Amino acid sequence: MDPSTFIDPYLTPPDRLVLDNLLLDGQRSPEKIKSSGGTPDVPSDADATVSQLEAFNDPRHADFVPTILFTWDLKDIKLPPLLDAWLLQPYIKVARSIVRMDTDVVMLTHLLLYFTTSVPSAIYLFRNFHWFHGVLHWIMQSYYVGTYTLMMHQHIHMGGILNKRHCWLFDTLFPYITDPLMGHTWNSYYYHHVKHHHVEGNGPDDLSSTIRYQRDSLADFACYVGRFYLFIWLELPTYFLRKGKTLLGLKAAFWELSSYLMMYLLWNYVSWRATLFVFVIPFLQLRVGLMVGNWGQHAFVDETDPNSDFRSSITLIDVASNRFCYNDGYHTSHHLNPRRHWRDHPVAFLRQKDRYAAEHALVFRNIDYIMITVRLMRKDYDHLARCLVPMGDQINMTHAEIAAMLRRKTRRFSEEEIKRKFN
Repeated sequence: MDPSTFIDPYLTPPDRLVLDNLLLDGQRSPEKIKSSGGTPDVPSDADATVSQLEAFNDPRHADFVPTILFTWDLKDIKLPPLLDAWLLQPYIKVARSIVRMDTDVVMLTHLLLYFTTSVPSAIYLFRNFHWFHGVLHWIMQSYYVGTYTLMMHQHIHMGGILNKRHCWLFDTLFPYITDPLMGHTWNSYYYHHVKHHHVEGNGPDDLSSTIRYQRDSLADFACYVGRFYLFIWLELPTYFLRKGKTLLGLKAAFWELSSYLMMYLLWNYVSWRATLFVFVIPFLQLRVGLMVGNWGQHAFVDETDPNSDFRSSITLIDVASNRFCYNDGYHTSHHLNPRRHWRDHPVAFLRQKDRYAAEHALVFRNIDYIMITVRLMRKDYDHLARCLVPMGDQINMTHAEIAAMLRRKTRRFSEEEIKRKFN
């Protein structure tokens, strides 16, 4: 499979529309694109696509499509008429009244999944442990964790995912049950990601910044993961204290250490075997996963303007990130507006397509963040270049020039460069 030509049939409909639009641009010269008319923000050839994507997301529009499941789009769910009329449609109607946004029926679907599988399985392991069950439970949670984490990503940015009026209490409390089952410590995702990472934006004070590392070096990557693994429990609270945010520092420390205490007590006084599979292994696994993902998201940092959100993060058009993980591939769009709803990323990208191109932003397809990290560890810039969807000036670059450009963007920054480029 050649990533430069393969179009995954499992792409979401919005992803396919975005990709088709970019590929159409690639068939023309940048000069012709600039002269194609339209508004300053949206070229004329993208107007229809933008309108179509807006209709998908607008509950008042006849073409509105809520997300029910990730595995199948609504149009592909073919049930017998009786089941459709008496099961699926009533579920969608009720679910839309429960979730915060009409599009997000899938979030209720997944909450039901977690509370009917993960929670009972964990309880049963503590009541009647079997090694085989423990392994199966870990495999199940490993399958769930990516989608769950990106659901919680929406939760922490939007202050919840369920209806504020009727479901605020459950919306507030359920993460204290499900977060540890997936490997998260209580509230740490919120404090690290929202109150820290998005404030610092991969800059010099970001504890998960990639700029001081050679991003295609296995040794540097090991140091990066090891630092987070061993010291984030201390570094995040002390970061807040240095910034004069004492209360945030105390809260971050309290919740992180409370999670460790919970695991310690369950290990020593209830069942170490159950605690190992229910809490400890998911925790250790997720910490690696979070850093592998963040490395891929911020591996390519522009050497001239590393402080730009367009140039320090990337966009992915792929199945794993966008179909199963709430459009996580639109990472640049997310950094431009952290509170942007996940369904709005494709249309926001197209509205600003000219700006992305002018800023030399990077868009990839047929690869996710984990595999970007893997390819970088192998220094496989040939494959990464074939995954790039060229925009603007990139369209006229040769394959070798694209590979060389990507290699330049993984170089570590010296402290002198950091002081100069980040003021």
